Amino acid sequence: MQKMITRGADYFRYLPLSPRQLRWGVGVTAAGFSRIPAGTPYPPVRHPADHQFDWRRGRTLEAMQIVFVPAGRGWIETRESGRKRVQAGMAFMLLPGIWHRYRPDPATGWTESWLELQGPVVDALRRGGVFSARAPLLKGAQEAGLDDALNAVHRRVRAGTGGIDPDLSAAALQVLAVCARAGEARPRPTPILRTLQRAERELGERFAEPVNVEALAKKLGVAYSHFRRAFRAHTGFAPWQYVLHLRLTHARRLLAAGDAKLDTVAAAVGFGSGFQLSHAFKRAYGQSPAAWRRTPVRAEPRVEQGAGHTLY
Repeated sequence: MQKMITRGADYFRYLPLSPRQLRWGVGVTAAGFSRIPAGTPYPPVRHPADHQFDWRRGRTLEAMQIVFVPAGRGWIETRESGRKRVQAGMAFMLLPGIWHRYRPDPATGWTESWLELQGPVVDALRRGGVFSARAPLLKGAQEAGLDDALNAVHRRVRAGTGGIDPDLSAAALQVLAVCARAGEARPRPTPILRTLQRAERELGERFAEPVNVEALAKKLGVAYSHFRRAFRAHTGFAPWQYVLHLRLTHARRLLAAGDAKLDTVAAAVGFGSGFQLSHAFKRAYGQSPAAWRRTPVRAEPRVEQGAGHTLY
């Protein structure tokens, strides 16, 4: 049986969306916690009219809602995903503008801990594909720590901090981070995954040394072509790009931290000379290291394509 971690009296509260709260990227517009006993009509007739719904009609919201079910079971249905079974320890995410309906199983009831959010962060995560209307169910919610993250929100909302509390926005951002983690596919620890993790560690520890990724693949017992494809799928970088990314990242830190000469920085991160570092830096950032040092708002790197095997 799942252990129910969430505690506290039943409550719900709707908050105004404050422009001051949106400065932090996300605003909490509602939150609540309820225990729905078996056989109880659902939803309870007590929420505002724009949030009330029945199973037959469903509803559409302007905001994102996250509903965690630490106990009981039931169903969630959206037009994009169809009907999904919700078990204890799962959560589901309702995106703005998406028709949906949900309810507990009358035979068991359920406990629901929920949060409603609006703001540019919510919009950006949706545009970026972090959350999808086709996959509203978060099966690993409890293991990812969603109960604790929601409780942090409930404590502030119950305390009456209102919609202008930066800490409330910070707690809401943590909920979104946990939901993203809960929705990630967790790869099984296959032999190739363990090999890639070993390669990632070795490259991370030895990026400043001369690195031959073909030799590394041979050392790990993997054909180079297969290793390169798998490593890119695992990290988002080809192996040589990963090393270059690490070198430039560490070069940026050294450049930002003081006035060390370019040759000194180059030697510390694995480039043969300041000229080589400057060339790679310009290619990645679009400006020289000296110009980057003087720039208040600094550019992010561009991932470049190439076919180098050995980096010095």
